[in-house]
Amino acid sequence: MLRKAFAAASAAGLLALGATLVASAPSAAAPGGGACQLDGTAAFTPNGPGTTQTFGYSVNGQLSGCQSNVAGAPASGTLAVGQQVTIQTPSGPATYAEPLATGSGAVPVNSCPGGATQGTGIATWPDGTNTVVGYTTSSVGPAVNLQGTVVASVTVTLVSGPVGSPPTQTITTNNPSFPVGNGVQGAVAFTTNDPTPCTTAAGLSNVTIQGTIGIGSAS
Repeated sequence: MLRKAFAAASAAGLLALGATLVASAPSAAAPGGGACQLDGTAAFTPNGPGTTQTFGYSVNGQLSGCQSNVAGAPASGTLAVGQQVTIQTPSGPATYAEPLATGSGAVPVNSCPGGATQGTGIATWPDGTNTVVGYTTSSVGPAVNLQGTVVASVTVTLVSGPVGSPPTQTITTNNPSFPVGNGVQGAVAFTTNDPTPCTTAAGLSNVTIQGTIGIGSAS
């Protein structure tokens, strides 16, 4: 098969996170919870995991098929990690960068099957509200453990904009279905058509990510 699946902490944790912001999962968190499907891509900076011990990454994903027992919870959304966003400022629209997530692997040949990542993901829902999640992932072999928590906000930094644009902006959690403190859990994997760079100095430049993630309250 040309297409091969890997469960790397770097990309896998990534996806998990995304789905995690998605919705509450009754099976993952009670009494209010749900789950969503995550489909997207992750890009490494520099390429990773490969033989690079540490790296950054971004995620661009779609959240779909969300099922929840929380009244009014969104059924779909988008997931972003390390992306650029346009924000209206008093000086006009400006472009801001979300923080990249970071990862590390056991070099020289184990960074794909095992490692750890941490970062902040932003789920944006159809009504324009956001859910911000701080997360960590760890994996050994095909098993990826994603743990996260809905947090109050994340700071983004100015990339370009008109004179007078604020150097930073804050994106806040403001969707009532997923309040600050909700927990997140996920099971994810990433795929690549050519796994060879996974254990070379060149590393992977990007991967496809897929997973099912849950978020919800245990009380």
